[in-house]
Amino acid sequence: MLGITPEDMNMAYKLLTATFLGGLIGFEREAHGKEAGFRTYALVCLGSALIMVVSVQIFEIYQGLAEVDPGRVAAQVVSGVGFLGAGAIIRYPQGVKGLTTAAGIWTAAGIGLACGIGAFHSAIVTTVLALLILIVFSKVNRMLEARNS
Repeated sequence: MLGITPEDMNMAYKLLTATFLGGLIGFEREAHGKEAGFRTYALVCLGSALIMVVSVQIFEIYQGLAEVDPGRVAAQVVSGVGFLGAGAIIRYPQGVKGLTTAAGIWTAAGIGLACGIGAFHSAIVTTVLALLILIVFSKVNRMLEARNS
């Protein structure tokens, strides 16, 4: 029978934290009717955390046996998530829509990578800053648009 080890608990904590933090940002996006919401952000963050956890595990398994660089996997996540974000960007004759959603998805991937490596303070600070940007900057942007109208 498989027992739960401290490493298993640490991994579960990393994945749960990433899901929660991504979900917080997604909740704000969902509340404002944006293209990507709660589930999307939570999944991007969770998936990125899992990829980072597995990357570190691969490094630990093959350390000294083969040249393995967990940073290369993280770099590929950033590139891959860029394609997901590009799908959120829509160009209209009046302008472009979805850039903030794309940037948010990319940020959620970074938060997930941070959780996956155990950099929880960085992940939490980034989540707070992302929410401040999405909430406060949105209000400032609306005020500026109203003044320019």
